[in-house]
Amino acid sequence: MGGDHGPSVTLPACRAFLDSHPQAELLLVGQADALREAAGWSRCTLVEATEVVAMDDPVEVALRRKRDSSMRVAISQLKPDDSGAMRADACVSAGNTGALMALARYLLKTLDGIDRPAIASVLPNEKGAYTTMLDLGANVDCTPEHLLQFAVMGSALVAAIDGKPDPTVGLLNIGAEVIKGSDVIKRAGELLRAAGADGHIHYIGNVEGNDIFTGTVDLVVCDGFVGNVALKTSEGLAHALAQFIKEEFTRTWWTKLIALAALPVLGRFKKRVDPRGYNGAALLGLRGLVFKSHGSADAMAFGNALARAYDAARNRLLDQVHDRIVETLEAMPATPADAAA
Repeated sequence: MGGDHGPSVTLPACRAFLDSHPQAELLLVGQADALREAAGWSRCTLVEATEVVAMDDPVEVALRRKRDSSMRVAISQLKPDDSGAMRADACVSAGNTGALMALARYLLKTLDGIDRPAIASVLPNEKGAYTTMLDLGANVDCTPEHLLQFAVMGSALVAAIDGKPDPTVGLLNIGAEVIKGSDVIKRAGELLRAAGADGHIHYIGNVEGNDIFTGTVDLVVCDGFVGNVALKTSEGLAHALAQFIKEEFTRTWWTKLIALAALPVLGRFKKRVDPRGYNGAALLGLRGLVFKSHGSADAMAFGNALARAYDAARNRLLDQVHDRIVETLEAMPATPADAAA
């Protein structure tokens, strides 16, 4: 029900996803009228909800007033019943990000050893692959310990979905030197180096903004404020570049003729930087797999979010995050706050 387009996008995406993933099953959660089109689909169960969280609803409304919203009901499918079984292995939504994070944290709780969930997604790089980055907006203020947790969770995500058992990790900073950055970043670097020395993560060191797109590391760690600014700046730059190219190729009849010859190249370039191909951000650190799609996603983009969630569940991402967190925290010396607790 969420996103800018609702069922007009999500239902065709779900139909295409089922056709391309013959082992998958879907629970479609929404209002009865919206679900009617999917009645009778194979490997598909309809779950009715009477309310919808609007894209501009405050978090308080989603948490306290709309107790039968499609978002809340969908996340609830991840909660184990009395026998320990869950109706769903992952949840995907294109709805209100703040409400999704708040509801997921309230209903599912965080994993032991995780203070705050983080949002992780991918950006294309020069190596023909992509760089995973977190946090992208869930946590504006972070402690060094939070950044270490993000590194461990992100490493598990890359290992599970990309099949890289030892992904490289970089800490986003204003320079590669260890003496640069705020006190929080310097302390986070110390924790990450210690975790790397113990073999819990493959820490490379500080990285800068350009390293996101050169593919210097598999995973870039930062706080949510910096991550969200970097993400929105990247998306804006990609849109601006596409507009610049279009304007230059349509400036005269001669440039239009050149554009015809360059169409295959332009098509490949567009596909390579198309954000729809990288849709589907993971909310890491929860006791359940929740993925956030862009609200403006079309059917192709929402389908990619479904595929990422499916891969995460199939590769047991939740177990991998839990195991890495346990191993890392057990090996770390207790902080003063831990000792006091």
